[in-house]
Amino acid sequence: MKTPICDFVNSYAKKDTARLHMPGHKGVSFLGCEKMDITEIRGADELYDAEGIIAESEANAGKLFEFGKTIYGTEGSSQCIRAMLFLALQGAERTGERPVVLAARNAHKAFLYSCALMDLDVEWLMPEEGERSSLCTCPITAEQVGEKLAEMKQKPFAVYITAPDYLGYSPDIKALAAVCKEAGIPLLVDNAHGAYLKFLQPSKHPIDLGAAMSCDSAHKTLPVLTGGAYLQLSEEWAEKVGHQAKKAMEIFGSTSPSYLIMQSLDKCNEYLADGYPEKLAATIEKVAAVKTFLQKQGWEIMDGDPLKLTIFTGKMGYTGEEVAEMLRKNDVECEFADLDAVVLMATPENRDRDFEKILSALSSLQAKEEITAVQMPLILPKQRMKIREAMFSQWEEVAIEDAVGRICASPCVSCPPAIPIAASGEEITGEMVELFNAYGIEKIEVVKE
Repeated sequence: MKTPICDFVNSYAKKDTARLHMPGHKGVSFLGCEKMDITEIRGADELYDAEGIIAESEANAGKLFEFGKTIYGTEGSSQCIRAMLFLALQGAERTGERPVVLAARNAHKAFLYSCALMDLDVEWLMPEEGERSSLCTCPITAEQVGEKLAEMKQKPFAVYITAPDYLGYSPDIKALAAVCKEAGIPLLVDNAHGAYLKFLQPSKHPIDLGAAMSCDSAHKTLPVLTGGAYLQLSEEWAEKVGHQAKKAMEIFGSTSPSYLIMQSLDKCNEYLADGYPEKLAATIEKVAAVKTFLQKQGWEIMDGDPLKLTIFTGKMGYTGEEVAEMLRKNDVECEFADLDAVVLMATPENRDRDFEKILSALSSLQAKEEITAVQMPLILPKQRMKIREAMFSQWEEVAIEDAVGRICASPCVSCPPAIPIAASGEEITGEMVELFNAYGIEKIEVVKE
């Protein structure tokens, strides 16, 4: 597969051209990548008004994904989340009421920021009693969504979920999409961790399972530079709002998109077209073998995302953070760890010795007294202000123990996982304080009284 963006930049870099244009480094090496870092010079096309090499490269990506529309983003899924919500609004019926979106509670803070920017209200979906719920995971069912839609006084303009989530859990997207279709609203999926799902046999990508739109962080699971992403539209929604998609990305993106990231997305097309499904299948087998080995040793392994190794560590008597530290001592750096779990993400670029290091590190740990998992509150706090009003209000930072009864301004949580414990406009409760303490968060921004 051709790589038009890479080819153009390579050709330009080889010339002895006097660079009397941005960027200011002029191609002189400071980090080593500067020769390849350009701006919208003649022939380089424009990301948000693509007619040349970028349009050709996006078309190549479109042939690989085979959806209604595939659009490049250079600011991660955060940019695509904002564009996705904007496009869902453009395709919604005009009722004169404040727009509301129905969303699973484990949404990334970028979703809340998007709601603040567009002044959206959120109705939250919570897991049912008895389900294992954490900050990162919010198990929901199609039946729940259907019941919630039936009882809502106002029809939401979209249903929004995160799948797969940070731990690798994914609800039944096909069933959720069917419920949404029957209700006449789009299912939007934060698929930041699942760009690779298209290339499973069969595909498990949200769009193939019936979602209207998804954001895919290419950089999370594919060999793409940090910030590289795709906005994916189904055929139905490409026909409905596809003509507005580039403008939506432009509204929420920088006017100086990175050509380094665009080259990376361009080069990834070639990579995906050259036997990637086979490489992916081989890696999944290796991850599955590690999971089986660890389960036999007594570790509790999550059955979900095939490229994620999510270990619930409490059964063996350790916190996730303790296990993460043990892994670091064996030269293994994890993606995420909290009190309950440690998450390791693999791709075909991982070597066999990477997996051997995991097994070596965890095989040396002896079981101790079981630790009870941290449970998220299943009762939603009171929403005392609109999200936008709270986020853009005057605020002050207070100690967590002094925040009970106050209104959350900007959501405060570490990244990763960047999933808010309290959403903007909600009243801080004692249960939330326990969670803030569990995640090592000592201060929070609250609306100034």
